[in-house]
Amino acid sequence: MLGRFWRERTHHLDRMTLRELIIAYFQYPAVLTYILLFIVSCFVLVSSWGTDKTTHWSLLLISTLTAILVYPAVWYLLHRFVLHGQFLYRMPATAALWKRIHFDHHQDPNNLSVLFGALYTTLPTVAIVTMTVGNLIGGYHGAIAAFATGLGTTLVYEFCHCIQHLHYVPKFKFLRKIKRLHLLHHFHNENGNYGITNYFWDKVTGTYYGQSGDISSSETVFNLGYSEQESLRYPWVAELSENRQ
Repeated sequence: MLGRFWRERTHHLDRMTLRELIIAYFQYPAVLTYILLFIVSCFVLVSSWGTDKTTHWSLLLISTLTAILVYPAVWYLLHRFVLHGQFLYRMPATAALWKRIHFDHHQDPNNLSVLFGALYTTLPTVAIVTMTVGNLIGGYHGAIAAFATGLGTTLVYEFCHCIQHLHYVPKFKFLRKIKRLHLLHHFHNENGNYGITNYFWDKVTGTYYGQSGDISSSETVFNLGYSEQESLRYPWVAELSENRQ
């Protein structure tokens, strides 16, 4: 459930200031959940490791760094093959999930309420990936350190994603670059630039493009291939969209 601030007004990034974005960002329930869990994770890690230092601090550091390195790879795979795949909207059981977590965002890229990842999908993914990696490296304490890192990274990713759609020119060159690359993904061709803050895996796999002239424009940039013909065969997303109107 969204808080009162989010229920009583719309939030469109093309009409918001940076200050308004920051206020909205820190009142969004999923973001507050990430922050709370990050604080709790850090507290659990510090308090438990302080009384039981069976895990060397170097393993905690390696767990943290590994979580940071793994995060963009997992995001790339999910974004490219799951969110931009066709299998989710072709099944009644997952059509609503796909609509919420990505179709709506590409339909209305500046709508902040559908920009954030759905908590019921992001949180389990972050937990499973980071805690598994952390546990393999540093046991229980490594898992907690990696999970906290994953939460912190998610907060950074989500805020950068907001900036990429905000009607605002970032002061930092890095933010300007990733904003330009992400907007190409949304408004020129969705079959590339799957990263948010990190485009390493796009470059490795050949899905990176730096300019609109590097790749032809896509007719499915807003509907992700869910065309009128597809909606006749797999009507569930279309029915949910109609009911929302």
